[in-house]
Amino acid sequence: MSVVANIERIQNAIIVRLHGELDHHSADRVRSLIEEAMMKDSVKHLVMDLHYLSFMDSSGIGVILGRYKQVKAKGGKLIICNVNRSVNKLLELSGLFKIIELHDDENSALSSLEVVS
Repeated sequence: MSVVANIERIQNAIIVRLHGELDHHSADRVRSLIEEAMMKDSVKHLVMDLHYLSFMDSSGIGVILGRYKQVKAKGGKLIICNVNRSVNKLLELSGLFKIIELHDDENSALSSLEVVS
C-alpha cells in the first residue's frame, strides 16, 4: 500500500494528513509534495496529522526530520498530531519527540500556533 497526502493551508500553516504507509517507496514523493506546498504557499508552520498512517519506517522519520529543519530555518514550528499507537512507538524510540511537539488533534496543534481554523 502506498501513501496519500492531503494538504490544506490554514493561514500561515499547512496541515498534511497522511493515509497509508510512509516508507522508502513513498518517502521521496511525500517529501516533494510537502516542500512544494510550503514554497508555493510561503507558509511558516507545518502540522502533520498521522492518524491514518498505518506504517512508517526510518525513511518516514527522515521525511519528518527534514521538514523540521526546513520549518525551523523559516522560524516556524512542526507539530505532529493524531498519532496511532504503532507509529507513536517508532517516533518515541527515534527521539523525535524531544524536538518536535506532539498534540492530540489538529485543533490543539493549530491553537498552539495561534492559527484559527
